[in-house]
Amino acid sequence: MPKPTSDIPILEDRKAQVHTKGAAPFKLACEKHSVAGAVSQRACVFCGSRVVLYPIADALHLIHGPVGCAAYTWDIRGAASSGPQLHRMSFSTDLREKDVIYGGENKCEAALVELIGRYQPKAAFVYATCIVGLIGDDLDAVCRRAGERTGVDVIPVHSEGFAGSKKDGYSAACRAIDALVGTSPEPKPGLGAPPSINILGDFNIAGETWVIRDYYERMGIDVIATITGDGRVDDIRRAHHAQLNVVQCSGSMKGLARLMKEKYDIPFTHVSYFGLEDMSRALYEVADHFNDPDMKARTAALVRDEIGAVMPELRKYRDALAGKRAAVYTGGAFKAFSLVRSLRTLGVKTVIAGSQTGSPQDYQKLEALCDEGAVLLDDTNPLELAKFIDQTGADLLIGGVKERPIAYKLGVAFCDHNHERKECLAGYAGMVNFAREVHHSVCSPVWRLTPRGCRTAAPDASPPVRPLRRAAVRRPAPRPALRTTPLTIGAKEVAV
Repeated sequence: MPKPTSDIPILEDRKAQVHTKGAAPFKLACEKHSVAGAVSQRACVFCGSRVVLYPIADALHLIHGPVGCAAYTWDIRGAASSGPQLHRMSFSTDLREKDVIYGGENKCEAALVELIGRYQPKAAFVYATCIVGLIGDDLDAVCRRAGERTGVDVIPVHSEGFAGSKKDGYSAACRAIDALVGTSPEPKPGLGAPPSINILGDFNIAGETWVIRDYYERMGIDVIATITGDGRVDDIRRAHHAQLNVVQCSGSMKGLARLMKEKYDIPFTHVSYFGLEDMSRALYEVADHFNDPDMKARTAALVRDEIGAVMPELRKYRDALAGKRAAVYTGGAFKAFSLVRSLRTLGVKTVIAGSQTGSPQDYQKLEALCDEGAVLLDDTNPLELAKFIDQTGADLLIGGVKERPIAYKLGVAFCDHNHERKECLAGYAGMVNFAREVHHSVCSPVWRLTPRGCRTAAPDASPPVRPLRRAAVRRPAPRPALRTTPLTIGAKEVAV
């Protein structure tokens, strides 16, 4: 008979990156290179920079390298645009053996001139890949010459894949965006202008940036730039006019927030838009920052109305899901915090929590959020994840496309919370969508037919929940100017 998954030992060099809460004093190693012999879940520097910059919809994105690199990162975020669609086109210089020998600078410059002439982008990003780093092409010089010839800002992205992990790619992307910030000729708004923010680190997956932007505008706040979801080059150029940066994904955009703090003295705050608790906290923290009594009153009314609209449906899901157990594995640890809280709202206990790029501070906070016995994992691999799902008896795995096969092979429900998804999960309406997806996945009768289900599942006596219509996210009209057309979501629509 095959060996049970739970009996498979962990690699010796990986043991420091696994911790069970309550079994020993908290100590979890992280931010290490992947261990040889383990199939790491981490991606490369190039991938990290590409996924951050990709949603800037009116910019040209050229990958200087083999065509496989362009195919690897093409359209991998479900990032929607209210206007231009240029970001959804993947261009490559298609470097080959001859270019490796003689260099690819001329080929890259010629490609830039041709593409800029044809598509007239607001700016162009050129991504270095592993091959470019090995052969030594001077990407800065190429971009400078192409910019002089075309009159368009051409920005090099130093994202050679071998230089680190996906997290290092985030830093490369932030440096590239920083080259645009502050280049707008527009004067800074004077006295009497409304309070203003930039939304950093939300990538408009399934239209989530539109939902979040609407909340802030209903509070009376001017959103200058969304970086990078539904992003526009001209908005990024004048992002230094904002009075506050609101950072959603701390891993990808904290670097840019720090640069803007140093250069323009713009403060920043970390928030999350997933789940009722974190969504409400994100709105209240911004209102507290501006300390405007009218804004605070509008914020309280908004939160009260939105939560009141969704709670009746969430209670039905909670009744059906109470006592279930979940495993959470995300790219960044910040998202894991919100998922643990959201699952708790639904009566689901988190028994496994981990991420690819968490910091020591992230894991300390994650351990405090989880219950006794929860397993914490840093940069885990499929075998470890399968082992602990089997060992803890998890009913649900929340992750990305790489984790989906693990869940289905084990006969466990799966919920996609990665950037490829097409379902809006942020905001109050997004919480309803998330609850519905978790319920439909966990409570499906198909799991009783799996070998694991036949061994462990008891008949589900939970009453069925009436299927809900999807909480729609309305696409704004294309923007003729710099500002996005406001998206109005009333309480009736949120309640679905």
